[in-house]
Amino acid sequence: MKNFELVKLLTDKALRICCAESCTGGMLSSSIVDVPSASSVMDMGFVTYANTAKIQLLRVDPKTIETNGVVSEPVAGQMAKGAAKVSGADVGVGISGIAGPAGGTPQKPVGTVCFGFWIKGRLKTATCLFENKSRTEVRTAAVNFAIDTLIDLINE
Repeated sequence: MKNFELVKLLTDKALRICCAESCTGGMLSSSIVDVPSASSVMDMGFVTYANTAKIQLLRVDPKTIETNGVVSEPVAGQMAKGAAKVSGADVGVGISGIAGPAGGTPQKPVGTVCFGFWIKGRLKTATCLFENKSRTEVRTAAVNFAIDTLIDLINE
């Protein structure tokens, strides 16, 4: 299971992680803490569903939300950086998306999820479209993508 692989990798590299989640609602954090030794790599996480929570808790710039929309790589990147900075973690993850079944637009259809990965001062962002999936399937796919990407980036 990839969550066990991620926790082992974080442990081996002595890295701490903090997740800032919107559309996944804590599923990534939950996946990490499913691993018995997770307390050695994670102190806290954030579920920041509302824009005000992203701004107040994660230091997301309101202008970034206004300019790019809340479902955007710039916002997800600021969520990741904010999570790491606020928690003192080495690794921050930001996830913001449209899980559906409503809320999509032609530019950002249902299933659009943006990710930010802040690893020891280095930021990477990504956007995925998980098409033709239920709300739960979009959220699960987002968590799986985040775990896979974290493993790849930490191993670079």
